[in-house]
Amino acid sequence: MFWFDKDDDRVVFGDIRRETVTVTDRTHREDGTRTLVIDPDRAMDFRALPFPDASFKLVVFDPPHLLRAGADSWLRAKYGALEVATWRDDLRAGFAECFRVLGPHGILIFKWNEVQVKVGEILALTPAKPLFGHKSGKRADTHWITFMKEANPPDGTKGER
Repeated sequence: MFWFDKDDDRVVFGDIRRETVTVTDRTHREDGTRTLVIDPDRAMDFRALPFPDASFKLVVFDPPHLLRAGADSWLRAKYGALEVATWRDDLRAGFAECFRVLGPHGILIFKWNEVQVKVGEILALTPAKPLFGHKSGKRADTHWITFMKEANPPDGTKGER
């Protein structure tokens, strides 16, 4: 939702979902509904990306950030929701996959809204150290955090440090 040009050939948009959803949202239309089209370039799971190692110079990781959302809510439809029982393992696997598909000195941009889970809890799920970040949004709940993969990681983690 943040890309300037969704048809830019340099971008591969991936999502586990491919669907059109109409949900209740009284703030948008007179009939009290809103329709959302989720149409990724490739259907994929961020925990098991379908790309070889070192395929990209830049990866944007924008996983679901909600643990609690109504089953038919606009927020769940727009952002998805994490599984309460597995969210830590899922995000840990997502970080590992992002670093795996990045080449040496590749850049990972991570987006997280900490309305339900604090960003510190999320950063603890990867051994990678962020370079810098920026808070945005009405309440500064959204964090944009930048990582750079090491060219030759010292401990065999494929650059996850």
